[in-house]
Amino acid sequence: MSDSKTQEVEEILETSEQIRLLKEFIEQNYHAQLLETARKGKQSLVVDFSELIKFNTELVDELIERPEEVLKAGEIAIKEFDLPKKVEKFNLRIRNLPSSLKINVSEIRSKHLGKFVWSTGIVRQKSDVRPHVATAKFECPSCGNILSVLQLDQKYKEPTRCSCGRKGKFREISKELLDGQGLVLEESPDDLDGAQPKRINVFLKGDLVSPITERKSSPGTKVRVYGWVTEVPITLRAGGQSTKFDLILEANFIEPVEDDPAEMKISDEDEKKIKKIANHSNVLLFVSNSLAPSIYGHDKIKEAMVLQLVGGCRKKRPDGVATRGDLHMLLIGDPGAGKSQLLKRISRIAPKARFTSGKGASAAGLTASVVKDEFLGGWSLEAGTLVLANHGFAIIDELDKMTKEDRSALHEAMEQQTVSISKANIQATLRCETSLLAAANPKFGRFDPYDLIANQINLPPTLINRFDLIFPIKDVPSREKDELLAGFILELHKNPKIAAGEIETDILKKFILYVRKKTNPLLTQEAIDEIKKYYITMRNSNSDEAGIKSIPITARQLEALVRLAEASAKLRLGKKVLKKDAEKAIELVDYSLNQIAKDSETGRIDIDRISSRITASQRSKISVIKEIISKVESETGQKILPIEAIHQMAKEKNIPEEEVDKTLEKLRRSGDIFEPKRGFIQKL
Repeated sequence: MSDSKTQEVEEILETSEQIRLLKEFIEQNYHAQLLETARKGKQSLVVDFSELIKFNTELVDELIERPEEVLKAGEIAIKEFDLPKKVEKFNLRIRNLPSSLKINVSEIRSKHLGKFVWSTGIVRQKSDVRPHVATAKFECPSCGNILSVLQLDQKYKEPTRCSCGRKGKFREISKELLDGQGLVLEESPDDLDGAQPKRINVFLKGDLVSPITERKSSPGTKVRVYGWVTEVPITLRAGGQSTKFDLILEANFIEPVEDDPAEMKISDEDEKKIKKIANHSNVLLFVSNSLAPSIYGHDKIKEAMVLQLVGGCRKKRPDGVATRGDLHMLLIGDPGAGKSQLLKRISRIAPKARFTSGKGASAAGLTASVVKDEFLGGWSLEAGTLVLANHGFAIIDELDKMTKEDRSALHEAMEQQTVSISKANIQATLRCETSLLAAANPKFGRFDPYDLIANQINLPPTLINRFDLIFPIKDVPSREKDELLAGFILELHKNPKIAAGEIETDILKKFILYVRKKTNPLLTQEAIDEIKKYYITMRNSNSDEAGIKSIPITARQLEALVRLAEASAKLRLGKKVLKKDAEKAIELVDYSLNQIAKDSETGRIDIDRISSRITASQRSKISVIKEIISKVESETGQKILPIEAIHQMAKEKNIPEEEVDKTLEKLRRSGDIFEPKRGFIQKL
């Protein structure tokens, strides 16, 4: 007998042995599960790798080296069982592979071809489900022989000749179709140390593209994929085949990876440390001191950042409207004030954080884009930063450097927490329950203390209004502060170890994840009364003098108060939001409003300073001057009015001449009046 025949017989024996062993293994461990799965009409049985290794190590070695053969043997073994429902195709799926078989996408090489491996990553792109031909049957017109052709390549194959000797065209009788879908898996930024994340195409087929799995593998989801690496030939434009090949990961099983405390592997010892931190007498101060110990000062901002990391509670109302629990925060500051360092530090501590800089970000990169699918044809959806940071943090530095069109993409994501796409043939709404932390510089590089903050931020009022807290970071020379800051920075250069916080970074990260997931505190009546009292007092604190009525606070700040109070309760693992939590929230919102919304002319807080470009006092002057113009018009009966007459009447109402000129200039710019000749005005 020739060598090739002997080898063939050995392989047949090996396969039959594999079938026997797998049948025995399923009978011992998964028989009841198999019957239940078949009864439900499912088409796959999920097997734990650790169970298989206990049963037979040789079989496991075969599975790692030649996964396709062993899984085919498993399919045959399952068919030998007497199942409640007749199933044509039943797949064997393996999960829980050891860490020795884990491979990062960037490490995949040609030596891994055909080997059973697993990898984790984030789904960046997802194609439509397309049917693929698995096998096709052809009939020979001469002898009536049935020829079955396996379709393994991308190109559809037909038989070239029959056993009777006939060549040429054969008649197709039937073809077996399988559902197929392509994913683009990108390495998780947590597994990388600043390197560029690499991508690989993942091919799902059969029951892996069922509607249940569809939901589990939407763009932005972190998944674990088990399968083997296969090469795909690249066809040249000229029509020939390239010497280069593409690599794809053919999936055997896919499961989502949740960022939950169990996934973080919080040990009993860690849990004790977490509870000890939560029971601290002033937990907020204790945690905020460890948040960024190498950055001097900014105590209130650090406290607000801790509450943002913890977040409030998302609520779904019976009418289907959801209110967000995520807090958004904006830092506006002079250069060198430490904004970017704070943001970088938060990106290391925050769960599922994505850091991006304004100049290098576009609307498509932030939300989602529709791209041409090279793998399976058609169009597919690619998730952007905000979608990838779902249930996490999107950190944007240099927000003011983004273009106007790109910034407008943030509006829907911040308030509705969704990203809607309607491009090519794709209409989709993706979830982005994301907290946004952004930093920006003032319009002219540094703050002008005499101008409105809103005039110095290169951001539209509609966007500014969506932030719960806004903190200006001013770099004002002060001998006492400068001495302390210089001493701290120079000491840090001399001895870097002094910047270590009381809580280690690893424990701090686990603590934040633990309190975010574990608690869902409810508002007590005392907390409600405290927030209500502050809100009503603020709304009605400003008396109506000379037509001035400023709006100090709006319903958006009221919601921010609730979220901050809930975060304060979560921080100490409390089940209820107490009065002291409400007081802490009020303190931070009041500090933020005093910093950015105080009208220098009246000394009152006026939310219009940030939500529009005109303050209440300015608006009041405009209405008074408009009245004067109308009065002069009716008294003189003329359309063209001398400015001198308006000055005269304004003087009677104690409005200075320069104020009148400023207001007239504003009205001229807005198109309410025009100057037909020097020293005269006319209403439009």
